[in-house]
Amino acid sequence: MSLDHAVLGFLTYGPSTGYDLKKLFDSTVRHFWPADQSQIYRTLARLGAQGFVAHELIDQDPLPDRKVYSLTEDGRAEFLRWLAAPHAPDPVREGSLIQVFFAGHLSDEEILRLAKLQAKGLRQRIRTLEGLCPLLEEHASQIGTRRDAFFWGVTLEHGLLMNRAALRWIENVIKRLKTPGQTPVAS
Repeated sequence: MSLDHAVLGFLTYGPSTGYDLKKLFDSTVRHFWPADQSQIYRTLARLGAQGFVAHELIDQDPLPDRKVYSLTEDGRAEFLRWLAAPHAPDPVREGSLIQVFFAGHLSDEEILRLAKLQAKGLRQRIRTLEGLCPLLEEHASQIGTRRDAFFWGVTLEHGLLMNRAALRWIENVIKRLKTPGQTPVAS
């Protein structure tokens, strides 16, 4: 998936500023597609150059003008073309899993410390994802439909399931590290 298509997708719900798009990303898809403010603005500029979005300057005197972006017909066509096309799964890249793979070079205490930190991070991510549930409902009532809410919800469900599975796995690793005879002694 490209950030371009995610921005086009959000603009299908209506015109938006770059700032508002950032808030939408953070409260809906951040768990699987994060984007920072500068990436969003660069993407909007690129999409504008391609003719996929247009913008209108809104006077806010004495504040700076606001740029409100909207989807063009070409942008809608590109979004729908991308949406209907099959996509191969993205390759998995997990930095923490590479650490585990090479963890035999560390002492059991060092590995345990890292595994506990990973478990703590996963618990926090799960709490964050659980907190997105009401935000998705709010967005659905403001800009989407019940159908949108269903699909937004299943992506959140995916994030929760994957993170809960990763937490169960790392907790099992921790348990095995603490059990004598489960892991070779570090040299």
